[in-house]
Amino acid sequence: MLIKMLQQEFLGTRTNKNTNSACGGEVWTEYDEMCRETIPKIAENKPYTARTVLDLLRFVAPKMMQRVESHLSYGIADNLDDPKYNRYKYWSNPLETKLPDAPDIEIYCSYGVGIPTERSYIYKLSPNDKCKSIPFRIDSSVDGDEDSCLRGGVYLADGDETVPVISAGFMCAKGWRGRTRFNPSGIATHIREYRHKPPASLLEGRGLESGAHVDILGNFALIEDVLRVAAGATGAEIGGDRVYSDIFRMSDRVNLRL
Repeated sequence: MLIKMLQQEFLGTRTNKNTNSACGGEVWTEYDEMCRETIPKIAENKPYTARTVLDLLRFVAPKMMQRVESHLSYGIADNLDDPKYNRYKYWSNPLETKLPDAPDIEIYCSYGVGIPTERSYIYKLSPNDKCKSIPFRIDSSVDGDEDSCLRGGVYLADGDETVPVISAGFMCAKGWRGRTRFNPSGIATHIREYRHKPPASLLEGRGLESGAHVDILGNFALIEDVLRVAAGATGAEIGGDRVYSDIFRMSDRVNLRL
């Protein structure tokens, strides 16, 4: 609500293009769309959730978000039969589209686990001595205690170093599990997790058992699973779910109408 209030109050204010020689001549950035008086007020509004941070991004970088939101969507559909969800911008969001009526196929969520992965951040105001600077930055001075998942202003979770487990496995663990409104024909889903093991030597290259994002493409267990499924094996025949993380427990805590 604060972001929307500030948008109405200040977003109409435009600063002049910066002609200060200290900024390298005539410079214009998207941050000129934002009145600098609002930045401290935004910083006081915390914490930001996955929902409200989108309002923050729309305020800090409105033109970029207009481009992004013309192609992508981040919501949760109330009615998946609404014709608007036939548009391509919703297809990349599994919470705004449903699986096809194909009960004989199977879906696999295959991903690496066992690597600390960025999940959320602590921000602070950027110094004011830089012309047209990004107004916020990660506060790298913040650390938790020895057992904390907070390091250098970043909260870490289990994942593949790029995608947290909850993002990689949620739909197969809950959203598509069984017959749901996102999976109306009850397509079988299987979770195949690959525990990260770093390469033992340079001879292994990126590693034969790597669970890291992209590097997992060289994981021999993943390659074996893909080849067996491509050759006609079912999920049950390759072992069904193989889970090392807490994906099912985490998914159960997500309040989502199925």
